[in-house]
Amino acid sequence: MLSNIYLHEVLDTWFADVVKPRLKGQAFMIRFADDAVLVFSCEKDALRVMEVLPKRFGKYGLTLHPEKTQLIDFNRPKTKDGSTEDPTKPATFNFLGFTHFWGRSRKGRWYIRRRTEKSLYSRALKEVDGWCKRNRHRSLKEQHKDLTKKLMGHYSYYGITGNAIWIVRFRNQVERIWRKWLNRRSRSPDMPWERFQRLKIRFALPYARVVHSYCTAKL
Repeated sequence: MLSNIYLHEVLDTWFADVVKPRLKGQAFMIRFADDAVLVFSCEKDALRVMEVLPKRFGKYGLTLHPEKTQLIDFNRPKTKDGSTEDPTKPATFNFLGFTHFWGRSRKGRWYIRRRTEKSLYSRALKEVDGWCKRNRHRSLKEQHKDLTKKLMGHYSYYGITGNAIWIVRFRNQVERIWRKWLNRRSRSPDMPWERFQRLKIRFALPYARVVHSYCTAKL
């Protein structure tokens, strides 16, 4: 909340009232707390803002993240001859847990897609692995209840159009991790594959689903 209030003056108001009127092309900004993406249609505008941005932040005792702050050419993919049929590898960027990249629709049109950021995907699985290890001696009912909450929370954030494959993979990995630690509850195998298949019927983990769909969004 404090970041939103402080940066509203430092960045939002300044960008809208001071920066945009001086630009040659179009521009807009997306910000959440202390993360922001500034988009420019003109490269010279982007370079000018990139030059003055550290000074603006320094005036308020703030600094830009040295690794996250960068200029990215995120134009629609093009080949050397200017067409968009067979492009070279386009740029990508990470923002709010998603990797943004160019993809083709079923009709062959280019559009911006999003998938779960790989580093955060791996981190989430490590957290589930640690949780299952620490809680493997609890009852199956209790474990299932908490794992269900974790998966539903994951779907609620990452379940967007175009990211279905990554949330399906996440669920499958969580299921494998759960079985691994159930199998280590005693010296002898406690959860052979056949038993786990029967357990999945009674304690089924929620299936991955798209929560935020472009197709159903109302404008």
